[in-house]
Amino acid sequence: MNIILLGPPGAGKGTQSDFLRDQYGLTKLATGDMLRAAVASGSELGKKAKAVMESGGLVSDDIMIGIIREAISDKNCPNGFILDGFPRTTAQAEALDAMLAAEGKKIDHVIELEVNDAEMVARISGRFSCGKCGAGFHDSFKPPKVKDTCDSCGAVGAFTRRADDKAETVAKRLEQYHAMTAPLLPYYRARGSLHGVNGMAPIAEVTTALQKLIGKKAAA
Repeated sequence: MNIILLGPPGAGKGTQSDFLRDQYGLTKLATGDMLRAAVASGSELGKKAKAVMESGGLVSDDIMIGIIREAISDKNCPNGFILDGFPRTTAQAEALDAMLAAEGKKIDHVIELEVNDAEMVARISGRFSCGKCGAGFHDSFKPPKVKDTCDSCGAVGAFTRRADDKAETVAKRLEQYHAMTAPLLPYYRARGSLHGVNGMAPIAEVTTALQKLIGKKAAA
């Protein structure tokens, strides 16, 4: 079983892809991880990718498809894979489908974790953590029991917020995500492989929805 998981940063792709990996025995394939592994391997594709990356360019679709071809071998993905971060364009989706067909494989499910932009901005921009121990908090969902004091280590005034969690930054990232995925949705919908899951639901509910959607017993 091969899955493409779509969703903006903060939608829970990491959590749910971990569930899919563990429940169905799939291999997680994130674009960045595959590129780093290819470069580290010293393969011809890895050398080409390294040269492009070091020059500040974008790795071509041909190179990326080749790296994915190597990553999805039966040895590396005996039960299938979860692809995160690729494809990003219709051209990439078409190239991916062609490569998979040549390898006797196909995408079984394209799952989008659907989000409400306004709620996502509130969810992400409200996050902060303790600079001492790393414990996570949220303005609305998990405020500290004592103002300015970490529940875990007791540090006072040590809370920090990530720069890319600012509301305006989150809104921009969502805008970019929607622009990126917009052409992919009709492409996969026309092939009958696209499914939407409410990414704003509690984690357990999203997991249950994925189980119902995929309908496969856990891997032994």
